[in-house]
Amino acid sequence: MKTRILSLCCLLILAACGSDSTTDEADNGETTESNTVPVPAFNRDSAYQYVARQLDFGPRVVNSEGHARMKEWLVKEMQSFGATVIEQPFEAKAYTGETLNGTNIVAQYNPGASNRILLAAHWDTRPFADSPINTERRDEPILGADDGASGVGVLMEVARQLGQNPIDLGVDIVFFDAEDYGESKEEYANEEEQRASIYSYGLGAQHWSRNKHTGSSFQYGILLDMVGARNAYFPKEEYSRYFAANVVDKIWKLAQSMGYGNYFADAEGGGVTDDHFFVNTIANIPMIDIINLPPDSANKSFADHWHTHNDDLDVIDKRTLRAVGQVILAVLYREHNGTI
Repeated sequence: MKTRILSLCCLLILAACGSDSTTDEADNGETTESNTVPVPAFNRDSAYQYVARQLDFGPRVVNSEGHARMKEWLVKEMQSFGATVIEQPFEAKAYTGETLNGTNIVAQYNPGASNRILLAAHWDTRPFADSPINTERRDEPILGADDGASGVGVLMEVARQLGQNPIDLGVDIVFFDAEDYGESKEEYANEEEQRASIYSYGLGAQHWSRNKHTGSSFQYGILLDMVGARNAYFPKEEYSRYFAANVVDKIWKLAQSMGYGNYFADAEGGGVTDDHFFVNTIANIPMIDIINLPPDSANKSFADHWHTHNDDLDVIDKRTLRAVGQVILAVLYREHNGTI
């Protein structure tokens, strides 16, 4: 999936740019104007069930049966939430030479609105358990409860709330495919090889960024990547700070004011070349990354379950899902209400 490669940060950018609450409470800090819509409560149990349901399909590796079944279910669920759903099929060449038949899934609310926010997560899973600290079943695909399913589950519950509590804001939720089929190496012979490795990930995001489903512009985007683990730690990721510092500051301040400062840390994190990197550098949409980067991890700064078979439902904590989901809902409804 994502790789933390700091040595190429400047090169790639230049080249491409030429305390926790214990109840489900809504953020109710808006004014009382007539068009104000209160921020709904994020249902952590619902989000958890969406995560669990994805795991029922097994690994969602591109070209697999579980992947196909997951796509059909996800499209139907998003349609049931009142979204206008667009399927964006694409073919991409994996670093292995295999042709990947991917599909980006887009769920739109208020497609005609000019004021739009982009939300995203990847819905595929890693075909290998190739974490540097993993020694078991390395060639087998992982379930990806946190790495993939958690972000999707949070955004599904956000979509359900948008369907039940309509606002005029334009919201596009994009589930990127083929994010996690990239090449991972411990060492690279040269910068060209390193760059090729980076661009072997995020294939769906790269395709979408060059072939957006809409001509509308976006204020900004928010990517959710590994947002469900117990005691998650979300620092201000490096590329997010570089491309969208004002968005990072706005959202982290909001999260901290809502009592989620133990998750949204007032600290700088390293750069992660996942989907938001390509949205920023190819689509030129300022997008931030909410991603778990625990400071005490032995696993390339990612959580210890990353790219291992321990990334199952046991790592998911409903309180973390709620913290992220409630912040996202607060962002959307406050944008609509003009109070952020």
